[in-house]
Amino acid sequence: MIRVLVECLPHAEGLPLPAYQTAGSAALDFHAALAEDLLLPPAATCLLPTGLKVAVPPGFELQIRPRSGLALKHRLAVLNSPGTIDSDYRGEVQVILSNFGTEPFTVTRGMRICQAVLARVERLEWEPVEHVPDSERGAGGFGHTGV
Repeated sequence: MIRVLVECLPHAEGLPLPAYQTAGSAALDFHAALAEDLLLPPAATCLLPTGLKVAVPPGFELQIRPRSGLALKHRLAVLNSPGTIDSDYRGEVQVILSNFGTEPFTVTRGMRICQAVLARVERLEWEPVEHVPDSERGAGGFGHTGV
């Protein structure tokens, strides 16, 4: 278990902290810290506050992802999925939510709007070379396996 410091902002008062919904859950659900309901029309995108600041430990990121139920039932998605909360970011966690459905969707205060996974991050160091080594796949890209 890794401890992550979290600060609740005034507009998150009364909302629960993000939590795992089952013992086997990989992600925590984050809640909308809205003052009033927000109507998200079809083809629209909004920035939703969570009312939380987090101190992600060095060597980790917090990945913000869509909730599968909202995606399936309402065609709502986190636009930059997965979004990354870096270990040195100290602003409010906010969620870019888009409505790809044909009906307006109402986001209410306290609604679970996304999920987040704490993930280890390795930093790389570039090593310039004349040519990268060949591989069996080579330069085969999009659809090269016939799928």
